[in-house]
Amino acid sequence: MPHTSLRRSETSDSSQCVPVLRPRAEGIDRLAALNAALSEQIRLFEGALQNMNQGLCMFDAQSRLVVSNKRYRDIFNIPQDMVLTGMAQHAICSALVARGLYSPEVTVAEIERSTRAALQAAEPAPITRELCDGRTLAINHRVMDGGGWVSTFEDITEQRRSAERIAHLAHHDALTDLANTRAMRQGYRDLIAAQDDERPLLAMYYIDLDRFKFVNDTYGHAAGDELLQEVAARLRRNTRRGDVVARLGGDEFALVHRVVDAAAATSTAQRLVNVLSEPFDLASGRVHTGASIGLAIRAVQDLDMDPLLHDADLALRHSKTEGRGVFSVFEASMSEAFEARRQIEADLQAALAADQFELHYQTLVDARDGHVACVEALVRWRHPTRGLVPPLSFIPLAEETGLILPLGRWVLERACRDALAWPESVDVAVNVSSVQMRQKGFGAEVLAVLAETGLAAARLEVEITETSLLEESEATRENLATLHGAGIRIAMDDFGTGYSSLSYLRRFPIDKIKIDRSFMSEAETSADARAIIRAVAGLGVSLGITTVVEGVETAQQLELARAEGVGQVQGYLLGRPQPQASLSRAGLPTHRW
Repeated sequence: MPHTSLRRSETSDSSQCVPVLRPRAEGIDRLAALNAALSEQIRLFEGALQNMNQGLCMFDAQSRLVVSNKRYRDIFNIPQDMVLTGMAQHAICSALVARGLYSPEVTVAEIERSTRAALQAAEPAPITRELCDGRTLAINHRVMDGGGWVSTFEDITEQRRSAERIAHLAHHDALTDLANTRAMRQGYRDLIAAQDDERPLLAMYYIDLDRFKFVNDTYGHAAGDELLQEVAARLRRNTRRGDVVARLGGDEFALVHRVVDAAAATSTAQRLVNVLSEPFDLASGRVHTGASIGLAIRAVQDLDMDPLLHDADLALRHSKTEGRGVFSVFEASMSEAFEARRQIEADLQAALAADQFELHYQTLVDARDGHVACVEALVRWRHPTRGLVPPLSFIPLAEETGLILPLGRWVLERACRDALAWPESVDVAVNVSSVQMRQKGFGAEVLAVLAETGLAAARLEVEITETSLLEESEATRENLATLHGAGIRIAMDDFGTGYSSLSYLRRFPIDKIKIDRSFMSEAETSADARAIIRAVAGLGVSLGITTVVEGVETAQQLELARAEGVGQVQGYLLGRPQPQASLSRAGLPTHRW
């Protein structure tokens, strides 16, 4: 009996232990699961850390290394034992400097100072470091909660080189690498601002090659391009440091610099005539050309470049009449051209009332499927004695006289009414002058025209140039905001020729960019021109901006534009400007690729 009683007691005690052991077992299982999950997270974190594109170092509050990754070691080409957990930042930096990885001016003290400054800054900016092998690093330091910080290291060498190349191409002629017109304007402003009392005069030389068309027609465009490059090289060799040498377009060049007196300027002009009259040895053979030069001189003043360039242009025209291969200095007697200009101005004032203006339309074609996406309105002046006058001959004058305001209103109204006759899928683009864009209330005026004509805002595009944005006036900003807010698209014309066009894409509501025709004209022979077209097309895709390439005149240019990824194409190959009546009779074509 006692034995039986003991067994019962043991059985009873064992059954009472089961409820106590079960929670412990469950706790152990949960802990094991948590450990497994934590191990997996650590594995994933380690994988991500070691496969980052950026180098990374994490330091604790005592400036000791907590963790680093393989990319960090690869960037500096250092062994793992140089970055061991627990090492002080000072020791790591000392080792890097001792190995000569940084440029000589970078010391351990400088690295530690810049790190402290970044960690104390409210909004720390990346630190740029140059390495001795030519690479560039962007270094970011970020404070962690609870003390310590994380440093990341990114090799931005290629990005910087690409950005520098794009910036260079935006300010230089793609063929000759001389300054373009916008860069020339900046150089002109720099000359005015320079402190140079010994050279109190500005001299502007307008240079035009005399037999360039003959070379192009006889030897081909490749020879013509080579000639332009050789001319640019000679101009560089025969000018001083600080002189501004530019290609204005075609076979026209310009030089502007400061001189001691008029005699020094005329001496330079004669020297340039002599230098450019010497034969050029091209791949296709030796060619003889020459140059005519117009020279304008004035005292250094804070004035715009255009009047001086205009006077030099008038002097150049005089040189052309003198038999070429000479230079002429601008004189007041040459202002007879201004008399003719005043006559045009008087005729222009009467032209609007006399209904002498008309619109021609040129199509913009979708590069993917060939359908007409938009039609650009181009104003023409049918002068009673001069015939059809192109816009370049009267628009600048209309802007100067203020006639552009009523003329611009007429163009907008007529284009909107004409567009009502087209399919609703086809938009209309209207060029807007910088003078109009600077007018307070211009945006409201455009909306009033849409209400009056019944054209939907979504079918209207307003084309502007960099000139409209240069001053960044409040009126311009308000007008752009009004137009964009109403659903009207904003297109930037002549993109790539301006001084800072890329920044405008960030600061203004641009929906479309039209790549200047100069790039397409050179794209078949210039890798740089093709690269710019490709870069702008890619930029448009990234920013959600439609890209158009202008000046498509051959099937080869069309294929090149499509291959580079532009959205729309425009040019004589796809349709010449024509009156509304002709457009209506023929209908809007669909091109088949």
